Amino acid sequence: MRHPRFRSVAAVLLVGSLATPLETPLAAQQKSRAQMVSAIDSVVASYLKGGKAAGMSVAVIKGRDTLALKGYGFADLELNTPTPARAVYEIGSVTKQFTAAAILQLRDAGKLSLTDNISKYLPDYPTQGHTITVGQLLDHTSGMKDYTSLPKFGDIASRTLPRDSLIAMFKVLPFDFKPGELQLYTNSAYFLAGLIIEKASGESYAAYIKKHLFDKAGMPDSRYCSESAIIPRKAHGYDMGAKGLENKAPLSHVYPFSAGSICSTAGDLAAWNRALHGGKVLSAAAYRDITTPSRLNDGTTIRYAKGLVIQTFDGRRVIEHAGGINGFLSQSTYYPDGDVIIVVLINTGGPVSPTEVAKTLANVVLAPVKTVSATYTGDLAAFAGEYNGPGRGRPMKIKITAKGGQLYLAAEGMPKPIDLAYRPGDRWEHDGQLVTFVRAGGKVTKMKIDQAYGYSVLTKK
Repeated sequence: MRHPRFRSVAAVLLVGSLATPLETPLAAQQKSRAQMVSAIDSVVASYLKGGKAAGMSVAVIKGRDTLALKGYGFADLELNTPTPARAVYEIGSVTKQFTAAAILQLRDAGKLSLTDNISKYLPDYPTQGHTITVGQLLDHTSGMKDYTSLPKFGDIASRTLPRDSLIAMFKVLPFDFKPGELQLYTNSAYFLAGLIIEKASGESYAAYIKKHLFDKAGMPDSRYCSESAIIPRKAHGYDMGAKGLENKAPLSHVYPFSAGSICSTAGDLAAWNRALHGGKVLSAAAYRDITTPSRLNDGTTIRYAKGLVIQTFDGRRVIEHAGGINGFLSQSTYYPDGDVIIVVLINTGGPVSPTEVAKTLANVVLAPVKTVSATYTGDLAAFAGEYNGPGRGRPMKIKITAKGGQLYLAAEGMPKPIDLAYRPGDRWEHDGQLVTFVRAGGKVTKMKIDQAYGYSVLTKK
């Protein structure tokens, strides 16, 4: 699975943009509706230019005004088929908010508790002496290894084997940390959450989400994905190869399951956002839980809630999640302060980032936000050095350098170092990725890195 949300190496997220966002030609408050609609079309066209992606479907809804709900580019390159209205895409990790919502519904129904030990529902799963709660499966604080980051997963990805075959791959591996100490993105936890949904509800995961989520939210084109079923208006998936776009690598939907196996449309996901944030699918208590960032054992507040990330894009509050799966990328974003929903679905696994497309579209329809810059006046050399700690799929290794009055961060997999902007209090930032340096005895000894989809602590060598 080839999107940062599925892939290992924290550096991928730290790179930020996978495509360069466009500058907004006019402040949002100066644009007429017609200008915004035209600008949306121009933005999408720019990201498709040059064959960087096969096609894209976009929903942009401001209040009750649907500014865009359409397909662009091609759903099938071999047949030269334009992307139709209501094109169906695999949405990858955007699935996770549906899994979290199902767990919260079952909690409200008295069929489980977020504080339950997962052994209550999965008695045969070896917790290796740890107590893992149902809630810790939903915010990536369980500490269990992410199966999509394991080299062995590639050996079975295209083969349809029993679920136990996948679980056997990661259940015996040592935990990355004690549950609740850190946050590392793990599809393994969400796979187990799906099994708990089935155990607690007495229904298959696919049946449960259709009846209790899709039908309630008004999502007629959404379903559990299948690599073999004929799905009307289903876009074909592509990846970027050395010579350009190529058909995506095969993947059995036994494995993404409750971590990433939903198929949907831009319109259905817009309806889901409206229903979720409008109180139509969850109780007030459940909605509060799904949108409240979790806390680690030491009281640190992370930005991941339950299947949703609560953070800021370009200075604006957002409730969002991105997704990626072979041949497809997705972004579902809600701006609560402007009541704006932006959904971007792409049938190509890179290099165009749906998150960057969504951010650029937000700059079209929302007023600009003033940013306040700060200047560090101390000794930047104090932060320089190598930092090591737990990472997704492999240890995280980051190098900090100081040059020309600027601090830079480099990590494995990054094309070049990125510059960090200073925020008061030994805090630095790049494109929403937050770095906080920790001092002991007057010296910098650690780095806390908050990537919204992960939170880790690295020690200076």
